[in-house]
Amino acid sequence: MKTEARTLAFSAFMALLIGCAGITATLASNSQAILLDGLFNLIYFSVALVTIKVSKLASRPDSESYPFGYSYFESLVNLCKGLLILGVSIFALVDAIAALLTGGREIVAGLAVIYALFATFACSVTAWVMHRSQRYVHSPLIVADKLNWVVNSVISAAVLAAFCLVIVFEQLGLNTFVAYIDSILVIAVVVLCLGVPVRMASQALKELLNKTPEEAIAVPVREAIKQALAGTHTHEVRVRMVRPGRLLYVMVHVVLPDEGTTSSLKAQDALRVRIDDEIRRCYSPVVCDVVFTADTHWAAPSCGLLINKTP
Repeated sequence: MKTEARTLAFSAFMALLIGCAGITATLASNSQAILLDGLFNLIYFSVALVTIKVSKLASRPDSESYPFGYSYFESLVNLCKGLLILGVSIFALVDAIAALLTGGREIVAGLAVIYALFATFACSVTAWVMHRSQRYVHSPLIVADKLNWVVNSVISAAVLAAFCLVIVFEQLGLNTFVAYIDSILVIAVVVLCLGVPVRMASQALKELLNKTPEEAIAVPVREAIKQALAGTHTHEVRVRMVRPGRLLYVMVHVVLPDEGTTSSLKAQDALRVRIDDEIRRCYSPVVCDVVFTADTHWAAPSCGLLINKTP
């Protein structure tokens, strides 16, 4: 799929389909592992509807109501996704431990295997579609969705393997262990995959708190600015950047001599163009604000409070 909206809509549809199938299969099989998978996908579907709306907002320019644009909505959505997945996982973990301590849970393995086969195939196909769409669309929302479907595929495959093991145990007459497999499976899946929602929520929270983006982005941008200003006499250059969602916002304060070839507005605008062009070579979309000043006070770090300044 070559558009962000269609890709996210496909992801939402698949989440709804698998979620409904999971809830239906739970009623017939009594498996908490399938219930976890069904709830996970239904919750993800509800968030996906918001994600589609946010993807449209993120491409809009700023407005009077949102003077810095809508990119922070992307980070907010990814934070909600991470926290929702984390909440469902913890709920499932506590429930599985309780079941394990009270004698396990009997399940209908045959139907569970059929559902697990369907879920593994559906999740794998969706993850592949998400991966393919990244060739045409660069979106943090799709990246987060792809990560979700990869994890979902692994979970479904583990559920399938465990339910096949239940059938093997039943054939061997080892019915004592069968009741515990479902709970052990849920615990194993949650423990192994818990890092994914934690990392997703953590990254989104850092973006919302205006933390400088990772070195893989920040270092090339700083080098691009240095390259753009090469040959220009400067007293000081301060670079600040944040990346809410897909948009990189860069503010550059350049302290120049009082007099010189860069003192005119025309020369400064030419430097702005050069800096913007160099940054766009290594990252896009980007908003770049370049401030020229002859006073280091205006480039110094500040908490926004009034600071005594010596003229």
